[in-house]
Amino acid sequence: MTSFQSTLGEDAGIAEELAESQQSISIAEFFEKNKHMLGFDSGARGLVTAVKEAVDNALDAAEESGILPDIYVEIQEAGDYYRLIVEDNGPGLTKESLPKVFGKLLYGSRFHAREQSRGQQGIGISAAVLYAQLTSGKPAKITSRTQGSEEAEYFELIVDTDNNEPEISVEETTTWDRPHGTRIELEMEANMRARQQLHDYIKHTAVVNPHARLELREPQEHFKFERATDQLPEETEEIRPHPHGVELGTVMKMLAATDSQTVSGFVQEEFTRVGKKTAESIIDEFRDRHYGREMRWRPPASHEAVDLHAAVEDATANKGADATAAFADAVAEAVADADRIAHHELVAAVESAAEAVEDDHGTTFGDTVRENAVEAVWLELIDAVEADDSDESEGDVDSRLVADLYDLADDATSTRKDDAVIDAFADRLAAKFEDELEGGDEDDGNVRHRLTHKRLRDHVDRAADLTEEYDDVSFGETARENVTDAIWDVMATVPDDPPLVRELDGDRDATSNLVDAMRGTDIMAPPTRCLAPISEDLITAGLEKEFDADFYASATRDAGVSGGDPFIVEAGIAYGGDLPAEGTGEVMRFANRVPLVYQRGACATTDVVKSIGWRNYGLDQPGGSGLPNGPVVIMVHVASTNVPFTSESKDAVANVPEIEDEIELAIREAARELKSYLNKRRSMQQRRKKQNVLGKILPEMAEKVAEVTGREEPDIDDAIARIMNNVLVERHTEANGDGTAVSVVVENNSSTNESLEVTDIVSAEPRNLSDGATVVEMDGEWFVKWEPEVSSDDEAALEYEIPDDATFDLDVKGVESEKLTVKQ
Repeated sequence: MTSFQSTLGEDAGIAEELAESQQSISIAEFFEKNKHMLGFDSGARGLVTAVKEAVDNALDAAEESGILPDIYVEIQEAGDYYRLIVEDNGPGLTKESLPKVFGKLLYGSRFHAREQSRGQQGIGISAAVLYAQLTSGKPAKITSRTQGSEEAEYFELIVDTDNNEPEISVEETTTWDRPHGTRIELEMEANMRARQQLHDYIKHTAVVNPHARLELREPQEHFKFERATDQLPEETEEIRPHPHGVELGTVMKMLAATDSQTVSGFVQEEFTRVGKKTAESIIDEFRDRHYGREMRWRPPASHEAVDLHAAVEDATANKGADATAAFADAVAEAVADADRIAHHELVAAVESAAEAVEDDHGTTFGDTVRENAVEAVWLELIDAVEADDSDESEGDVDSRLVADLYDLADDATSTRKDDAVIDAFADRLAAKFEDELEGGDEDDGNVRHRLTHKRLRDHVDRAADLTEEYDDVSFGETARENVTDAIWDVMATVPDDPPLVRELDGDRDATSNLVDAMRGTDIMAPPTRCLAPISEDLITAGLEKEFDADFYASATRDAGVSGGDPFIVEAGIAYGGDLPAEGTGEVMRFANRVPLVYQRGACATTDVVKSIGWRNYGLDQPGGSGLPNGPVVIMVHVASTNVPFTSESKDAVANVPEIEDEIELAIREAARELKSYLNKRRSMQQRRKKQNVLGKILPEMAEKVAEVTGREEPDIDDAIARIMNNVLVERHTEANGDGTAVSVVVENNSSTNESLEVTDIVSAEPRNLSDGATVVEMDGEWFVKWEPEVSSDDEAALEYEIPDDATFDLDVKGVESEKLTVKQ
């Protein structure tokens, strides 16, 4: 704080006076003054939001009960106000729960559930009740009947904003013609200036919920949207949280509440996708962060003057010469066989050697002997000097630590650093390891060279700083990171048991290490049984139901993960037909099957659609960016257990990179089908144009040729079919006694194999059909069906016989009309 500041006057008790004026407020009172945060910022938008919240509740309730939703929405003019009525055929609400559902904010069944649902917070419908009472002063009127009940429950209530509790003015039973369901009636200050948004919401809800029947009746118009399928969305299952998506405070709370005793049991029981093997990986990551790793040093090479055998013998007393020699040999061999060895690995090697010698020689090697052997060998490994053939004094020779660290640093840094610089750096870094002998929590210092990644990086930074200062060279960030990673990679995870859950409970630092360990472990993505995507078929069915277009495409991506929450992105495209040819295309945005009506410009979906180069897919896009022009509808659906909305009103999806990437991939997948369709259509248009030209020129040429040669005019259809590489289907008839022999010949002039569906409708019963053909009689007509597959430049024939007076009508499918020539 500065040495000068303004001061209070002489009056005492100002702080106490301010404290007396401070008070808590209820959540209902907060939203009473901040209703815009929930989408009730104007009369026009407030009405649309109220409809949305009521319809969303109705859809969720019906689907959760396995009921195909039937929802009726009516808006009436009621003097200075508008009356909103929403009825559904859901399971209904019990007498005890109904008042809280509609009259208490943050009351609901889905807030803690990790599964896809339209509503999660328990705010929406109660906020609509609050908005209605604030603007009209009238209570909500609610009727609900559960299945099997003889009568319905009727309530009139408002939200007590001081206490965030329902205030009931009327409570009684009544009759209702619905066997089960709920009806809510609200009067509010509103207007119909957002009529188009209201219509769009209902229409788009019908598109993305093709299993629902919706009806909207408002003062000027009446709409009815029938269901396109009887297939309910897949039932979702609640999942446990994923380790990659939990925060520190949440894990601390979970540790306090769990019944698990060990960390392994805790992560397996409380999180999804964590089995025994994954739990072990998490605990190893935790050990690295909580205890650190131990440095693994190279064992002495054959040319080094380090005698581990002698060191063990000197440290072992009163065990007999043979047993001592065998013990020393076993320890020395175990160390020599290792590429590198850490302190705890040396302890294990000594334990193994002692037990083996005890069995062979009957001599007991107690804890003290074993500890002495470990200490003797370890000090040799970290203190001995590297031997040299020259007669240099010991002081002129680098220690084993320096030599080892030199090799690691040299491999990790660029070739631009000369040997002298790397040697100086290694010498300074080795000094930091030697300093550990004087520090640490143990009486003998950190003799095991156990370091966390952060402490190791501190040592590397200090050695690099000194090298830059004294050797006038650059030791940059990349080099420091590479050296740290190289050393960390050769260090060993320690075998120490992790703390018990009761020891972690309340220990913020240790719990933080556990959270980091979970995030640092490679864990499978969360299961997707908690999600209910629409599916490609139902997206197409929904688009076909509401948009009369020429082309439809849809795509459903595999599940992704964002912040530990699974999500699936789906996209659909409708093109052509009766869609408006002028202006920009329509973008429909959905989240958990709910249309997003407002804040289009603030939504990640819109941003992604604008960023795509639609010219590459055959659509007009002025300037090469922004929304495409033309008769196109683009829909995107994001399904997740936790959709990242930009605000409490849930009008736009936030710009989360993982979700944006999947939105783009889903749109492009559907757009590629559109591109193929448009390319094919353009090709067919050009083919038709060419065929029309030939159809005008060839008859004139044939007439001239016939006139010059005196012959009959040649068959133009056959010529056009061969010039255009068309599939030619031609019927030939020939008298055959008292009947007629019929031959339908398919000649494939194209470059690909073709599969056709040929139907010849005959007025008399055909006889002697060739193999592969079937006949069905219907209303006095016989349908001869034949499905040949004809190779390129090949032909196939259907043959049968009929009476002389029969008539024919040939129908061919399986080939585009532009590539087909039919002669009857």
